[in-house]
Amino acid sequence: MSNPPFPAESATLMLDGPAGPLEAAVDLPESEVAPRPITAIVCHPLSTEGGTMHNKVVTMVARALRELGIAVVRFNFRSVGASAGSFDHGDGEREDLRAVAAWVREQRPHDTLWLAGFSFGAYVSLRMAGELQPQVLISIAPPAGRWDFDGVQPPAQWLLVQGDADEIVDPQAVYDWLETLDAQPQLVRMPDTSHFFHRKLIDLRGAIQHGVRAWLPEASA
Repeated sequence: MSNPPFPAESATLMLDGPAGPLEAAVDLPESEVAPRPITAIVCHPLSTEGGTMHNKVVTMVARALRELGIAVVRFNFRSVGASAGSFDHGDGEREDLRAVAAWVREQRPHDTLWLAGFSFGAYVSLRMAGELQPQVLISIAPPAGRWDFDGVQPPAQWLLVQGDADEIVDPQAVYDWLETLDAQPQLVRMPDTSHFFHRKLIDLRGAIQHGVRAWLPEASA
């Protein structure tokens, strides 16, 4: 299977992945928003617990970035939706992200790469940050204490959003983990906020847009 070109309008497509086809969705900025030379890849939560690229937090992250003029690629990890393969506890999923990033960089060579991830997707993108060297990393509720974060290499421009009432990821475990790191994120703690940001999705959009605004290049004319 050969990869398709980057679409000129928002579309769903199949990419060539290490375990077979990967289902992806490209979300482009609306026509009234000046585009910026950035493509962001957003990674979804745990496959075995119903996580997909259509998760409400994932789509809100994509919306927040599109409204800033950024092209967004969401994709289903292996075994999810139309993506081939079976769940691989984060190892194969990192290979999936590597394949998607390679396609983005081939198709959009003049764009800078941003990575974002929610929960398990935050784990996968953090584990791959050292290799992929994104300009910006956005981590939403990274599951510290549940997955191995030893040796992660986040970029200097790193935004982390954590709900203080998260019932799945222990917020204190996240804050304790951050204290062990040399590199520190721009941390946004959202009070009274659960793991899936129920009734807080608009607040999440605002936190992301406010958090990354200083890192944006000039929009295209």
